[in-house]
Amino acid sequence: MLNERLNWRYATKKMDPSKTVPQEKLDRILQAISLAPTSSGLQPFEVIVVKNPEIRAKLREAGFDQAQITDSTAVLVFAAWDNYTEARIDSVLSMTEEQRGMKSDTLTGYFDRLKQSYLPRDARTNFEHAARQAYIGLGLAVTAAAFEEVDATPMEGFEPEKFDEILGLRERGLRSVAILPLGYRANEGDWLQGAKKVRRPMEDFVTVVD
Repeated sequence: MLNERLNWRYATKKMDPSKTVPQEKLDRILQAISLAPTSSGLQPFEVIVVKNPEIRAKLREAGFDQAQITDSTAVLVFAAWDNYTEARIDSVLSMTEEQRGMKSDTLTGYFDRLKQSYLPRDARTNFEHAARQAYIGLGLAVTAAAFEEVDATPMEGFEPEKFDEILGLRERGLRSVAILPLGYRANEGDWLQGAKKVRRPMEDFVTVVD
């Protein structure tokens, strides 16, 4: 079932703006992203769901005029933490204690070690680490969209600085790293629709070490 859905999906080049993805499908895709594994469970990124047509028109200008940004139902913007801070790590510790209904020296010690590891590093190193976690969420979003039979086009082809400015991300300590328009493929006009999925042969792609 999983591989069938992944074979169905492709990076949709032309979406039908007359078709709207139901909110319940969007909610399930977002829930899948929230369940993505991240380093130490810190979830060092956020997802900005952009539906507003005027805002998406501005994003399209900063996205090299890619039509999926405005023709989709929504654009998911994956925005990573610009740095790890003591406050951010402590907030995850507090949330963990609250949701599990318990405190422990082991848990506190673990988060103290995280701070000892992350806080001395420069902001660029920490941002790049957070961005890699965001990409795990992006992968889950693409997979979840395929299960929902929703078309998705993962993109890095945009100007992050302009996206950050339009969405006010820097003020929130966030930086955009990838975007994912969600919608439905158009019946005509998409040169990639129906094309054979091209992948390297498994013997050239997978190395088994027994």
